[in-house]
Amino acid sequence: MPVYPSGLDASSSALRFLTARLREHRRRPGTRWRRLSAGRQALPALAHLRNGHPYAQLAAGSGTGTTTAHRCITEAVDVLAALAPTPADAVRAAPAKAFVLLDGTLPPIDRIAADRPFHSGKHKKHGVNVQVVADPFGRLLWASPALPGAVHDVRAAREHGVIDALAGADIARWADKGYQGAGGTVRVPYRGRWETLSAGQQAVNRSHAKIRALVEQTATTLKSWRLLRKLRCSTTRITSLVQTVLTLHLASPG
Repeated sequence: MPVYPSGLDASSSALRFLTARLREHRRRPGTRWRRLSAGRQALPALAHLRNGHPYAQLAAGSGTGTTTAHRCITEAVDVLAALAPTPADAVRAAPAKAFVLLDGTLPPIDRIAADRPFHSGKHKKHGVNVQVVADPFGRLLWASPALPGAVHDVRAAREHGVIDALAGADIARWADKGYQGAGGTVRVPYRGRWETLSAGQQAVNRSHAKIRALVEQTATTLKSWRLLRKLRCSTTRITSLVQTVLTLHLASPG
């Protein structure tokens, strides 16, 4: 297979961070020998996550076999996924914020119509439900494990325990209409057709929409890692990929 030089729009700090974590992992007792150095293992792993390049292309670029590339990338993903913050970590960081934004996003997957649990009626496509918590500036603080796309946002947030965790810390959360009935400190807009709402309710909804618009930056943050724009892996691996992206995002400055 011909190879050619290419650029990677991930930060050098992300590469250094992943390389350091792989070196630490290799020092643990019982870890096996690898053909690639930690740095040469980290680079194709970042290329896979950032650009969605398949294993065959990455193997050709790194001078290894497809199986070796798959094994090295899987190991890198598992190392980083284990470092992802938990809901408790997000709660500990949240008190420093005036409030947090809670939302759900749907990374699409390549599933067929028969896979009904993964079909989202809201988005009209197959995917997985990932809950995110962002700060008032729309910066990602936490991302949940992936659930089937058919799961409703408020149910997903409850299953992950993030609603109760933030309520226990008495932190205000702004969310959309999908979180109606969440209770506690979750602030949602008034329901109903616009023309049936009072002037006061319309003003509240306009203000609410302006605040929540910042959470769109969070979805953009996740989708800047192109692998998450169209997932073609086993659904059992999606949570690890999301957690890996979260770890890299939080480890990178800015």
